[in-house]
Amino acid sequence: MAEQIIEITRTSSASPDDVFALLLVAERWPDWSPLGTGTVELRAPQGPGAMGEIRVFRTGRYTSRERVIVSDRPHHFAYELLSGLPLRGYQAHVRIAPTAGGSAITWRSTFHAKVPGTGWIFRRKLGSFIGDVVDGLATAAERTAPASS
Repeated sequence: MAEQIIEITRTSSASPDDVFALLLVAERWPDWSPLGTGTVELRAPQGPGAMGEIRVFRTGRYTSRERVIVSDRPHHFAYELLSGLPLRGYQAHVRIAPTAGGSAITWRSTFHAKVPGTGWIFRRKLGSFIGDVVDGLATAAERTAPASS
């Protein structure tokens, strides 16, 4: 089965630190994304959003469990899907690059569908969902960023 790739890039006038700060707190993701609820099942000793943290997100009838695998402030945040969707090897890497006007946010997800022939369906549905997540992240970071002097 072919690997499916979703890659979405958006810009934000917020700094990479401001964007990254929003990724750290799972309970706040529903404030800026289409997710219904976000909780932490297993906290990492290093603090919110650190490597090893296990998060649970619920949206409608879907519940996903994810483990943070990279938390390199302020440029790289990544997680892997533990359960919740019929996908194998799902990982999402969020890279935040400084730009002259703020940040470029690139969200790249890769996975294989468990059921042959369904990868394109998940790529299409998740691509739309992730687009909404990245848009929400970019906008929320702008709203929460401190005003420049």
